[in-house]
Amino acid sequence: MRRSETIYHRFLRLTRSLTDRQLMMVLAVVVGLLAGVGTWIFERLLHGIKWVLTSWVGVENVSWLYLVYPAVGIIIVSLFVRYVVKDDISEGVTRVLHSMSKKNSRIKPHNMWTSIVGGATTIGFGGSVGPEAPIVLTGAAIGSNVGRMARLNYKQSTLLLCCGAGAAVAAIFKAPIAGLVFVLEILMLEMTAMSIVPLLLATIAGTTLAFALRGFDPIIAVNVPEVFKIGNIPMYAALGVACGLVAYYFTSVNGAVVRVFRTMKHSWQKWLVGGAILGVLLFLFPPLYGEGYEALGELMHGRMDGLFRGSLFWEYRAIPWVIILFLVATLLLKVIAMATTNAAGGVGGTFAPSLFVGAFTGAAMAFVCNQFFGMNLPLVSFTLVGMAGVMAGVMKAPLTSIFLIAELSNGYGLFIPLMVTTAISFVIDYYLDPDSIYTKQLRQKGELLTHNKDESVMVFLHLKSLMETDFLKIDSNYTLGDLVKIIESARRNIFPVVDGNDNLLGVVQLDDLRRDMFDPEKYTTPITHYMIQPPDRILPNEQVASVLERFDEVGTWMLPVVDKAGHYMGFISKSRILAAYREQLVAISQ
Repeated sequence: MRRSETIYHRFLRLTRSLTDRQLMMVLAVVVGLLAGVGTWIFERLLHGIKWVLTSWVGVENVSWLYLVYPAVGIIIVSLFVRYVVKDDISEGVTRVLHSMSKKNSRIKPHNMWTSIVGGATTIGFGGSVGPEAPIVLTGAAIGSNVGRMARLNYKQSTLLLCCGAGAAVAAIFKAPIAGLVFVLEILMLEMTAMSIVPLLLATIAGTTLAFALRGFDPIIAVNVPEVFKIGNIPMYAALGVACGLVAYYFTSVNGAVVRVFRTMKHSWQKWLVGGAILGVLLFLFPPLYGEGYEALGELMHGRMDGLFRGSLFWEYRAIPWVIILFLVATLLLKVIAMATTNAAGGVGGTFAPSLFVGAFTGAAMAFVCNQFFGMNLPLVSFTLVGMAGVMAGVMKAPLTSIFLIAELSNGYGLFIPLMVTTAISFVIDYYLDPDSIYTKQLRQKGELLTHNKDESVMVFLHLKSLMETDFLKIDSNYTLGDLVKIIESARRNIFPVVDGNDNLLGVVQLDDLRRDMFDPEKYTTPITHYMIQPPDRILPNEQVASVLERFDEVGTWMLPVVDKAGHYMGFISKSRILAAYREQLVAISQ
């Protein structure tokens, strides 16, 4: 213990000897390397579990164990989370965004390893989710805790958290530019000279370590045509429309499945229903097993036989219309399988599933056009561009999608098709639903940081901390004379009127009493004679931004706060909110 304390103190002395800029650059490299190591451990564990469970399954044999594996994996992970982790480690990217807005960019230390174990086990046993969300949470946790050890402020800790998340994405995909753009576009880090250089260093460090440990081959090893055909641009535009609609289906079905599982009160109900759904889906459509990258490889090489491996439909694998139905069914059911895995207790993300669904969308379109309309659309190109299209809609991140696919496949010649498809998909899905799959819940709760500084500052303000409670309550049975006696000790000119149960009945304003308070003959007048109703009432859990809008709507500067039952709690003033806003703006800027 003493030795570790000595090392820690030496580390602190080292940090004090560096300037802020030097310190952030050094720590960014450290975080990038650690995130790369975490990514490598995750992959080794995932591949080991998957190899043990599936390596002995015959190509032409239906794997009956697919009916059992997902349920077993979900139960193991659920028990691990409940009795070992004792914390929620699902929805990794959303959790990172929440920590940035509501937890001062602090992520618990256990997230540096628990997401690895939970995610690898879920996917290894067939959970139809992606590894990216657990990896992003792992990298972000590494950055957050390194920042905590170095005793950094909120702004510096947030930057290191983003460095860890970006390095994790860069390492798992061997795509440093995609990792950087992911942070700027999805985690919405403010792009400045002070932030971009450490972020670049972190993603380069993570990617370099990935190259050293896993080689230089791209994740998807395919031959992409160097030059696209200009005549195919209308078809890429049509693919963008299809991807936008599929992306909306993706987010809508995911939300619907999650809501259904939330109605189940007991874990065993989720395990039973989730395991049954996943088992049947994987039994009928083996490409749904795990993250599905093997299926993507088979798809882009045109090896449709590989998609039918272990399926009941193996003997029909050469029939074109069966292939088309299989592709469409797989892309539609992937969303249900993914949502079910997470909702039933698994740990995984939506990153890889969006790529999977997009790949099958693009491939299905190219296959239909080639088989039935005599076109000669490149299957590989449409599969890759489809991946970017759906991902752009689901994640509301067109730039991340473009650079990720380009780096994944070394398909830089597809930039124009990628831009056309992702732009159209993004616009369509944004029109249907402006929030990404990561931000919907946070925006509804008012907990989402954005590039809009006004909105982001409001996220840090809490109504309860701004509420003023030094108002003297008066009983509804009081008379004017009773109130005159206590006005001498009052610091406010508004008095909430309550009944015996502390329910707010109205308010009395000092200005309305001035004419009568000096006339003793009127002291017997009931105070309710002077009581008025406030123009609005505020609930304590409302977001500060919406409260400001309410002030403007009713044209006042002070409103009472009550709970859901109508009990008086205090007052909130517009001036107090604006003062707190200015204070928080200065704090964030510094």
